[in-house]
Amino acid sequence: MRPEAPYELVKQMRASVMVLGPLLARYGKAKVSLPGGCQIGSRPVDQHLKGLERLGATIKLERGYIVASCPRLRGADILLDMPTVTGTENLMMAAALAKGRTTLVNAAKEPEVEELGRILNKMGARVTGAGTDVMEIEGRDELAPFDHAIVADRIEAGTYMVAAAATGGDVLLENAPLEDMASTLAVLKRMGVEITREGSAARIRRPGALRPIDIATEPHPGFPTDMQAQIMVLSCLAEGTSTISETIFENRFMHVPELARMGASIETDGSKAVIHGPATLEGAQVMATDLRASASLVIAGLVAAAETEVLRVYHLDRGYEHMEEKLAAAGADAVRIKGSPA
Repeated sequence: MRPEAPYELVKQMRASVMVLGPLLARYGKAKVSLPGGCQIGSRPVDQHLKGLERLGATIKLERGYIVASCPRLRGADILLDMPTVTGTENLMMAAALAKGRTTLVNAAKEPEVEELGRILNKMGARVTGAGTDVMEIEGRDELAPFDHAIVADRIEAGTYMVAAAATGGDVLLENAPLEDMASTLAVLKRMGVEITREGSAARIRRPGALRPIDIATEPHPGFPTDMQAQIMVLSCLAEGTSTISETIFENRFMHVPELARMGASIETDGSKAVIHGPATLEGAQVMATDLRASASLVIAGLVAAAETEVLRVYHLDRGYEHMEEKLAAAGADAVRIKGSPA
């Protein structure tokens, strides 16, 4: 086994850097490519590296790679400068095989972090406080295999809720993780979307006109940055002026010019976007620039007059499985064109 993640793989998804902690803890060494640039802004891995050093690792940067070594990690108290999700998860996995107890302070509180805690506990680690800002991990000499059904994706669910609201549909969303979606549900309800629980499913309707909103993205439990682009499309259809402030990433309005090509009226000033609605969207050829921007353009295409062609949908595939098939099953005229230009 070569404990290495080469650039050819890591460049395809920045989250690949999360193999660093598990490889180092399991094999005593790891060589993982630095993720490189990201379309939506700077996403440094300094918190990952500082935390691993606190656990006893020696870290070097060599020709674009993180080279880490430590015969056996040891538990430590780690104060994160910011509540990074991937940094928290990387350190959780490393600490699960460290000797002794690790305490993470200012940890990320996202549901995905809590889910990882449940999985590590099934494997034999002792994780307490996952989903809060202070977490303790009691490491083990080895971890065991496990069976686990992964929780439904709250961002995927939120995206389909926005699509239903934008089109004025009546959609039953099965296995919607409503308990993890409080901030998204609150924003949708403020806009006039009706969401009701039916067993393990959620029914989404939009009985009347959409109302404008004034929101800012925040770390969990605030409104998620991964829902910002989708909600912006819905704001384009609202009767009035909406304001969206992006506080997480500095370059996450790249969907704005593409929406403008479709007829949206949006002004941006740094981290703030002002959306004037309601807009009459027209179909156009648009370019997907990142995962959530892709989803927003698909939603815009669902409500636009005439045909919309979204290019570079390989971004979309990183977060949505067979999206066009699911939309078509709900009545949308959505197809994937093989061999379309990149």
